[in-house]
Parts: sequence; C-alpha cells; structure tokens
Amino acid sequence: MELTFTVSARISKPLHEVFEAVADPRKLSGYFTTGGAKGRLETGTTVSWDFHDFPGTFPVEVIKAEHDRQIILQWQANEEGTGDAGSYKTTVTISFEPIGDDRTLVSITENGWRETPAGLKASYGNCQGWSQMLCALKAYLEYSINLREGMYK
Repeated sequence: MELTFTVSARISKPLHEVFEAVADPRKLSGYFTTGGAKGRLETGTTVSWDFHDFPGTFPVEVIKAEHDRQIILQWQANEEGTGDAGSYKTTVTISFEPIGDDRTLVSITENGWRETPAGLKASYGNCQGWSQMLCALKAYLEYSINLREGMYK
C-alpha cells in the first residue's frame, strides 16, 4: 500500500495571485512558514523553510515549477524516533487549476514514505500540515488574516 494523500481547497482569487502566494517567499512567509521562507520556488533551486512548530530550517528542493500550473518539491521525510528521519525524501506536488476567472483550486499531494508504522505516522502529520497550509492560504488571500500567527510560538 503506497502512503500518499491529497488535500484541496478552493481559493476565491485568480490563478496567478494564488500561484504567487505559494511561489514567492515573502508571501509564503506571511501565512505558512512561521519562521520564514528563503528563495523563490523555481525549477532546480533549493530553498529553505523554517517553522516555529518544527524548529530548524528545512531545505526544500524544487524539482519543477511550471508557472501558474504546478510546483513539485522534494524534502526530507520526518520519521521521528526511528533513526530514519531525513534518510529519504518525499515528493510534494502542488497543482493550481482555474475555476472561472476569479477562483482557483489548489491541490497538494505528498507521497514517498516508507510503508512502516513510522512512515504512516509521518504522512498523517504532513497531511495535517498541508491542510493547515491551505486554510491559512485561503484566509491570507481572501481576508488578509494570518491564521498561524502566534499559534506555535
């Protein structure tokens, strides 16, 4: 059984604005990376994300960034307590689809965990994190609210 999930949200903003809110590190730092993001999500780059709830900087490899369509990332798996944390990578695919002129469907799929109890637990944690990211993205773009501010620090 492959450990994978997909979460989605509809954002009431045009496609380009939603894509930029993810690709631009300044905007991403405004609602998601509570410790900040460094580097624009562009094909072939490695950027860094920092979170107050997961201290430390995470390198994020951008495998592919197709403007206004899709971003594919890889980062270290986080299997806490197994000694395997960081020994392999998972793949995150963020897809953007226009819904009319002023709405965008954002879907995030992550896969690649080992098929172990620790891998399953790690996938659940990331599923929660990406769900929170989509809620925060919606609140940030539609209402100028940072849902994560003060939540973890």
